[in-house]
Amino acid sequence: MIINWISGLLRRRAGRLAATAAGIALAVALVASLGSFLTASKSTMTDRAVRSVAVDWQVEVQPGADPAGILRTVNSTPGVGNAQSVGMARSTGFEATGQGSTQNTGPGVVLGLPDTYRSAFPREIRQLTGATSGVLLAQQTAANLHVAPGDSVTVRLPGTRPAEVKVSGVVDLPQADSLFQKVGAPPQSQPTAPPDNVLLLPSPAFDKLTAPVRAVDPAAVTTQIHLTRNAPLPADPAAAFTSVTAAAHNLEAHTSGGALVGDNLGAALDAARQDALYAQILFLFLGVPGAVLAALLTTAVAGAGAGRRRREQALLRTRGLRPRQVMALAGAEAALVGMTGGLLGLGIAALVGQAAFGTASFGVQGASAIGWFALALVLGLAVAASAVLIPALRDLRGGTVAAARQVVGRARSPWWMRFGVDFILLAASLLVFRASSGNQYALVLAPEGVASISVSYWAFLGPALLWFGGALLLWRVATVVLAHGRRPLARLARPLTGTLASTTAASMSRQRRPLARAIVLLALAVSFAASTATFNATYRQQAEVDAQLTNGADVTVTESPGTAVGPGAGHSLKVAGVRHIEPVQHRFAYVGADLQDLYGVNPASITSATSLQDAYFAGGTAKSLMNKLAARPDSVLVSEETVKDFQLSPGDTLNLRLQDSRTESLHTVPFHYAGIVKEFPTAPKDSFFVANADYIAKTTGSNAVGAFLIDTGGIHQRSVAATLRHHLGTTATVTDVVGTRSTVGSSLTSVDLAGLTRIELGFAVILAAASGGIVLALGLAERRRTFAITTVLGATRRQLRGLVLSEAAVMTAGGLAGGALIGWTLSQMLVKVLTGVFDPPPSTIAVPWSYLTLTVVVAIAAIAAAALNAARLSSRPAVEELREL
Repeated sequence: MIINWISGLLRRRAGRLAATAAGIALAVALVASLGSFLTASKSTMTDRAVRSVAVDWQVEVQPGADPAGILRTVNSTPGVGNAQSVGMARSTGFEATGQGSTQNTGPGVVLGLPDTYRSAFPREIRQLTGATSGVLLAQQTAANLHVAPGDSVTVRLPGTRPAEVKVSGVVDLPQADSLFQKVGAPPQSQPTAPPDNVLLLPSPAFDKLTAPVRAVDPAAVTTQIHLTRNAPLPADPAAAFTSVTAAAHNLEAHTSGGALVGDNLGAALDAARQDALYAQILFLFLGVPGAVLAALLTTAVAGAGAGRRRREQALLRTRGLRPRQVMALAGAEAALVGMTGGLLGLGIAALVGQAAFGTASFGVQGASAIGWFALALVLGLAVAASAVLIPALRDLRGGTVAAARQVVGRARSPWWMRFGVDFILLAASLLVFRASSGNQYALVLAPEGVASISVSYWAFLGPALLWFGGALLLWRVATVVLAHGRRPLARLARPLTGTLASTTAASMSRQRRPLARAIVLLALAVSFAASTATFNATYRQQAEVDAQLTNGADVTVTESPGTAVGPGAGHSLKVAGVRHIEPVQHRFAYVGADLQDLYGVNPASITSATSLQDAYFAGGTAKSLMNKLAARPDSVLVSEETVKDFQLSPGDTLNLRLQDSRTESLHTVPFHYAGIVKEFPTAPKDSFFVANADYIAKTTGSNAVGAFLIDTGGIHQRSVAATLRHHLGTTATVTDVVGTRSTVGSSLTSVDLAGLTRIELGFAVILAAASGGIVLALGLAERRRTFAITTVLGATRRQLRGLVLSEAAVMTAGGLAGGALIGWTLSQMLVKVLTGVFDPPPSTIAVPWSYLTLTVVVAIAAIAAAALNAARLSSRPAVEELREL
């Protein structure tokens, strides 16, 4: 019996079964794709965090402990790869004499490195010039002393006579912050910057140089053991962080307090685990709605034939089938569409992975990929059961044969409409949104150095309630308009249907439930596409803003500290590809006892080289505040913290102590508070000042430039930077926005969101087309009998075509308008709730008009195709149509 029933469905209802299976396939493919990609992304984050660290652990030997014994303990620890002993001593200063002058530096650090150090940790030291072994000098130290390979440098250590060494090469230390960390100190107690002056010596030379120091004060010379780990790590960054942290604590315990571990690898994984949670949040915020929409689409497709299915069940029961047998037939139909759609969805997911990422499993290991694919298949079967089996069970339990065959009657309003559930959901969404977007609210709580990490998932309620509440409100509005707006509908339909306009309006009014359902589905699909695309576009926009803010401009040339280079030196930087060069001063100023960075700019031309957003300032727009600096040169922009600490009001005098280049002493310079600056190109995250460069030069007697911001028009940044590096050598540091983007961008920025975007936006277009075209086509197919009767009563082909197109137009207009409104509101809410993902927060939301236009065009094309096909079928002879039905 079941086989005969399935055979009949395949012969007579193949189109409906295919449409239901297609909806299930979309849900399964989306979940399988996003789930597998989420797992692969976490693994990628872990790998990137591991690769970003040059030295995994810096084990510092504590005073009184035996360095050789600690080294043996480290080497015997499971998971330790290569371990090297490094000496570290504090210098009171360096000195070099050349070209008739003597240059001196302040305190510095002397490192003693074994011969194999650079091969063991290749990313810790970057060669600039000269030999790769022997006495090496850091780039900034070489610039301060005006020395090059072959010159001599005098090293001063406490408790011993100065020693002279000959420089073999000049190097850069890319990871100086971690290299010179204070091992064991909390993050807030770490040095604000690495030492300016660093000398690298071979271990034998270091031991000989520091022997007198050790004899006087053994604690003045520190020994660290730098090592790499080769223990396998879990793919999830949070689990990897827990594993590495536990191993570090275990090593400290084994040394009985003889060593402290500077866990660089754990610090990198600590940041990656927060990125992993944000990826998970984005999966839930942006991916789950797509799966829910696909499930709703499937339910709508199956529900379009609900009336026919009830009549078929009544006929089966009339012919003697028991309810259990009828349920078995419905179960067989659900299993057929569920397995077909599920397997098709898994195939689509595999093709998406192969096309977008080069592997059907999205780079996930076998077990994880199988797990996600199995979960997606189970989801597909659940959707099939809810769309086909549960409605059949409800009809069997709640109705009789006579009631099932009834086709005429006035239906009551849905229970949610009578109780105002849509208004309740929207009000709850507003309350949750206000709470979750407050100033003190943190969506992801990841205490630095703490193994626990948590997400406030209740923030998902705001967008979720808005989505469902907006959909129900649109359903209510569409139902009311279709029920009570026959006259306006008739006027709108008259150009297409002529004298059949009133009948068309009455038809739409009677079919208001399926038509409202179609409008809501289309609106949800459009809102999903709009909100996802807008969020992704805004994220890409802010990632680029962050890179520009950190680097300063397309290319930035930073002068070495202590050098006095005037604005005129910028002419030598005018190489091929450069459009504009903007000098920026960088000084330090005391406000009270607090030392802050001071940036001197030319207010009239600063925006020619870099972008200033209004979000960077408070108390005025970027343009108005720059105009204030130009109109009143003694104006200054200060941080919000400084305004609170000193109770400043606009126009107040703020006395800063600056160093006078003529006397080399601090003197007081009066400024007037003009506004608040939160962010500024090349500036630190904490407090700083921005003032007029001409006023600073006048009051300090120096127009020395700290950096040159170079605009290349957004292209050829790397080639311009390479040319400038070759031209400047070691005298200045050249950075470009492309390299900075990969440095400051999290793994979420550089890897995961790009893949998430490709997957989601592709599915969003398909869902929009399916929600419009398939649902309309099936709804019209169910009314072929009505069209045939209308033809018998005298309707022309043109009028029938107009009737179909009128319904399609109403559905399109209502769905697109509702989708645009819900999508815009949802985009605003998503960006606000997910503020933690953006750095800096956006001042404006980026709207991807090209993608949205494509989505609308595809949806309209699908609806038009469905309507024209239904109009074509309605022109068949009425007798044939009625005979088949």
